[in-house]
Amino acid sequence: MDWEEKNNEEKDGAAAGTESEAEESEEEAVSEAEPEEELETAAQREAREKREEEERQAKARKRRLIPPFVMLLAGAVVSIVMRIWHYDLQTMLIILLCVLLGFYFVGRILQIMLDRFELQIQEAHMEEGEVIEKEPES
Repeated sequence: MDWEEKNNEEKDGAAAGTESEAEESEEEAVSEAEPEEELETAAQREAREKREEEERQAKARKRRLIPPFVMLLAGAVVSIVMRIWHYDLQTMLIILLCVLLGFYFVGRILQIMLDRFELQIQEAHMEEGEVIEKEPES
């Protein structure tokens, strides 16, 4: 009987140890599942805003090149086609001027549309950020 009692005591001790280990692992899982939200410091926010502003300016510089690129591409195509079809010089220059002006305005309209789209996207992100910030307060 001594052997059975001793064996039962060891099992009970092992079970108690397993239960405490299970409780510890549950606590760790809970702490890992819910990471603490780190609040953005003023310096980090300022650095992020500065970085975002630089990115916007870089996009604006690239977008500024759209009208001239569209205009010159259309002018090159029209010049080659008119040269192949043997247009006389005066007619060719008048048509080329009209095409360059027309496609400059087309490129400008495209640039304005892209600017508006980006502005709408930024406004949507700002609204998302405001909603997220307001939820924890209430």
